[in-house]
Amino acid sequence: MENSARLQSFLGHLGVERGLSKNTISSYRRDLEKLLRFLESKEIDIAKVNVENLREFIASQRGAGLSESSLARLTVAIRSFFKFLSRDQGLSDIARELLPPSIPKRLPKALTIDEINALLNAPGDDGLGIRDRALLELLYATGARVSEVVALNVDDLKLNDDSITTLRLVGKGRKERIVPMGSFARKALDQYLTRVRRSLLQRSESALFLNSRGGRLSRQSAWAIVLDAAKRAGISREISPHALRHSFATHLLDGGADIRVVQELLGHASVTTTQIYTLVTIDKLRESYASAHPRAR
Repeated sequence: MENSARLQSFLGHLGVERGLSKNTISSYRRDLEKLLRFLESKEIDIAKVNVENLREFIASQRGAGLSESSLARLTVAIRSFFKFLSRDQGLSDIARELLPPSIPKRLPKALTIDEINALLNAPGDDGLGIRDRALLELLYATGARVSEVVALNVDDLKLNDDSITTLRLVGKGRKERIVPMGSFARKALDQYLTRVRRSLLQRSESALFLNSRGGRLSRQSAWAIVLDAAKRAGISREISPHALRHSFATHLLDGGADIRVVQELLGHASVTTTQIYTLVTIDKLRESYASAHPRAR
């Protein structure tokens, strides 16, 4: 079997059997295509590759300036690929000897409450501004990933007494979760649905958030909306849609929410992933202690 066919078979396995998202599969594809090009340049058949060949490839990527986090992701992709080839085609699982580099934990960059308020109030009062405010409110109110929000359909909104109260999100691994919304997000969504979405709709389209042509809003466009709002709000530091997810989790924990509840709301498979946000709140506790306790210094 040719290498390209092996790769396609593996990517199909990721989508069908493991249920990974399109973005994750695309990431695997890019990383493994680099590996296959490297092996071809060395005239090494994938059935005869050894672990030293793989280490040489990873070293070449480090030399090309790839970050440690990207190298860790690359190593995981290679390990998964060869594990699949071992089970599916009987090739030797040589990549099991590869260990990804350890990545130091980085604290999420949460926005302050004042920055959040400025960001959410940044969009204009015209049609697209109302849509953008609804998108931003929803990101912060639910902690959803931007890919989850742009994938929402109108039917994913749950009504109670004609008012939107919760929505259904489909996260990584196609796992569903129901997330509540506060009054600000509900009001912003209601204004978008009643005043704007109908005017944008040009054909039968189930998507909740529409672009100016009446189609589903893309992930890239959602990013642009967040960046534009940050610029309007005067937020100079680097920001992304994930900053709203970080802020959602951090502000909940600061307010006393149980970490298991935050885990469910974020859609994390393990509470270990959620625990990184507790590091932020511990730092704040240390700051408060140091400034308030007479014998802290």
